[in-house]
Amino acid sequence: MEVVLDKKYPVAAGLDAGWSVLSNMHELATCMPGAQITEQIDPTHYMGSVRVKVGPAVAAFAGTIEVLTLDPVTRTLKMMGKGADKSGSSASMELTATLVTADNGHSTLEGHAEVIVNGKFAQFGGRMMTSVSDMILAQFAEVFSQKAQALQGAAAPAPGAEPVAAAAAPVVAKEFNALAFMWLMIRKFFADLFGRGKS
Repeated sequence: MEVVLDKKYPVAAGLDAGWSVLSNMHELATCMPGAQITEQIDPTHYMGSVRVKVGPAVAAFAGTIEVLTLDPVTRTLKMMGKGADKSGSSASMELTATLVTADNGHSTLEGHAEVIVNGKFAQFGGRMMTSVSDMILAQFAEVFSQKAQALQGAAAPAPGAEPVAAAAAPVVAKEFNALAFMWLMIRKFFADLFGRGKS
């Protein structure tokens, strides 16, 4: 099953601070709920994992990340991620992310992702997978913006103060809880159902 996503998210920082996060795979991974880089093989290949909590159980995907493009001029990252869990379910994602200028010295993160899921997760269907992906990406974008904003603040010393080297903020996305998300979806379904019934 394939899901295609095109998204734009505001970033509360300029292009340089945003690019510092986008071009650093170790920092970028901590923006994604439950994700981490476990090993860097070479400058463009990494090993990583993603954990998704479903009630008391945890689904863990282990896989690889390949950086296909990292262009500081256009501030564009293109990468391919592939992974599988112990049950045989697998997923792959080709992602292109670009930072563009926005108003008030801020920027916008534009992304295009093509996600292919096989195994038990494919049984949820395209609509549910899109909703789950939307929620995960929204959390990713929020943490990304926080990291970029903290970097920009660290790089801008007070008047008269000595400049200090910017360091990434210790902001990490929380592990995604699929059971909690499913409960929210069920509540929304019934709220929409009864809302339509009243009209």
